[in-house]
Amino acid sequence: MIGPFPRLVAAIFFALIWAAPARAEEIKAVASIAPVHSLLAAVMEGAGRPRLLLPGGSSPHSFTMKPSAARALAEAQVVFWIGPGLDGFMAKPLSALSGRVMVVGMATAEGVKTRRFKDPGGEEGDADPHVWLDPRNAAAMTRIMVTVMADADPANAVLYRRNGSNLLAGLVKLEAEIRQTLEPVTGVPFLVFHDAFGYFEDRFGLASAGAVTAAADRPPGAKRISALRRVIIDRKIPCVFTEPEFEPALAKTLIEGSKARIGILDPLGAGLKPGPGLYGELMEGLARSLKGCLGF
Repeated sequence: MIGPFPRLVAAIFFALIWAAPARAEEIKAVASIAPVHSLLAAVMEGAGRPRLLLPGGSSPHSFTMKPSAARALAEAQVVFWIGPGLDGFMAKPLSALSGRVMVVGMATAEGVKTRRFKDPGGEEGDADPHVWLDPRNAAAMTRIMVTVMADADPANAVLYRRNGSNLLAGLVKLEAEIRQTLEPVTGVPFLVFHDAFGYFEDRFGLASAGAVTAAADRPPGAKRISALRRVIIDRKIPCVFTEPEFEPALAKTLIEGSKARIGILDPLGAGLKPGPGLYGELMEGLARSLKGCLGF
């Protein structure tokens, strides 16, 4: 038999359960690529987990959205992407979303500084969408994310702002550490596979000799390959960098007859665990790869 005191405790317990307000539903936020997702995950830490659309090892230039990713977009309340210049696979699905979804393009966000591609003759072309590879652009993106998320989810606004402040401090430290890592090789020339690293090169004063191809989906012709082979030999370029999602066969062709080596630069985080730590790991990985291949 249950005595009066245990019955009273049980009654109070169940009354508290029924009286407690329902837990607020976690806001549904989506990011297109791993570096953007990483910054957003850091801002949202403790409040929710954003959805990543593009796996780290995939190229946004050739990605086809799967049904699960399309559903995530359809259910989203906030979507962060770079813009049609990079993750163009999202353009059509985003245009079909209802007006209730907040869509934020990072390439045109306030405070994000952009550069333009240059052709082999030095003429300016389209805007370079790889904006996250400058940590100061990442800081501007973080500020936008904090503002947007605080407006979309006021209950967690204080948390977003605190997380954002911590992330901004971390980005300042990250830039200083990368600059120190790269200091011994800032004057050493190198080639990259495609023109994706201009923001990183500009921020840290690197001596890039250019890109093998202006766009990842347009391989260079025989004339361009011949000219690049001359550049490698004449300028004594020690390293030609490819990327994880591309076969190194072209790079091997380019360095034949020279002392150049092949390195790998990863602008998207292939092989890294998605989440708050990915952005810093990605940027530090770029610095280590550059120093490792150019520092001999």
